[in-house]
Amino acid sequence: MALEKTYIPYGGYWSTPFVKWQGSFAGLHPVKFAAEITQQALAERKIAPETFTGLYFGMTVPAKHSFYGAPWLAGMIGAGEITGPTFSQACATSARVVGSAAYAVESGDESAILCLTADRTSNGPHLLYPNPLAPGGRGDSEDWVWDNFNRDPLGKNSMLQTAENVAKEHNISTEEQHQAVLIRHTQYQQALANDAAFHKRYMVTPVAVKPNGRKVIATVSDDEGIFPTTAEGLARLRPVMPNGTVTFGGQTFPADGNAGMIVTSREKARELSRNPAIEIKLLAFAEGRAKPGFMPAANGPAVRRVLERAGVALADVKAIKTHNPFAVNDCFLSKELGVPLEGMNNYGSSLIWGHPQGPTGMRLIMELIEELVELGGGYGLFTGCAAGDTAAAVVLEVI
Repeated sequence: MALEKTYIPYGGYWSTPFVKWQGSFAGLHPVKFAAEITQQALAERKIAPETFTGLYFGMTVPAKHSFYGAPWLAGMIGAGEITGPTFSQACATSARVVGSAAYAVESGDESAILCLTADRTSNGPHLLYPNPLAPGGRGDSEDWVWDNFNRDPLGKNSMLQTAENVAKEHNISTEEQHQAVLIRHTQYQQALANDAAFHKRYMVTPVAVKPNGRKVIATVSDDEGIFPTTAEGLARLRPVMPNGTVTFGGQTFPADGNAGMIVTSREKARELSRNPAIEIKLLAFAEGRAKPGFMPAANGPAVRRVLERAGVALADVKAIKTHNPFAVNDCFLSKELGVPLEGMNNYGSSLIWGHPQGPTGMRLIMELIEELVELGGGYGLFTGCAAGDTAAAVVLEVI
């Protein structure tokens, strides 16, 4: 369904820097950290917690007490009168949170929804599932992050294998992937220009790291854990899998962080906007799915569906942002859409700054908005694949 009356206030969104797993955010509780950052972001924007009629929360890696999800988070930020659902849809979580919030606004069920996403892939839970029928009553165990990266229970393959499957079917070489990586690194440098002026449009920075809630042990001023990349360095890397094409340089890394975004009516968006002359209208949300074991290819049907729902032609889209856990994703989408690699992901993408799952897509949507503002407005497209050979996509317009 097309969206007709759902908006995002300009500046009504924020993100922490993203930090490579086991880095400076590794000891922070993801839900408590999200509450701390949200309180800071709302105070900076002079938005009272009482403004919101609901809170939609996205999180994919369990943490202590995250069973209580959105209601707990709402209470911690001072919005104890509201509640809402908690979503977990792997890397499609952000798009699903935003899309579901938009449908609630469209239906009139809610008028101002606070959308929050958070994940800590660092120190992920090691779970024991009781199994009294096993030999000796030994339980079944799971490393939540690592085991699920490495095996899809339906497709019986790792996420890396899905990239290799798409690379083989679409003749995407290691050299093509490395070229995409170099382009994305160059684009990311645009975001760091002028003392990271682009990031400061939406990023909460600096972040004081206080694992015990009191003593500051580190200060994070921008993304952490990004490694230098050169053509010569990439050329020395060998594929990770035997007879494969994807190297460690051609894929992203797990990360930690959180993000927030307000989804509301046009009138409320104007009231909460940092610049009421800039309007951000959500036009459509859609999902897609590929055949088993071909996760990056799911962006194709997701993009076609979301453009059709929005009533927007690809030729009219001025900016594209993608969640690209593998360079293969963008190589495939470039061929699928007929869009050059340079025509996507200005200012960088998750291939470069990491992959905290839940908040990844939300940060990309923020960057999409800010890029469109730079361009003087127009249509923007976000798409990103997710576990289970799925993808989610969003079309919006900056007016």
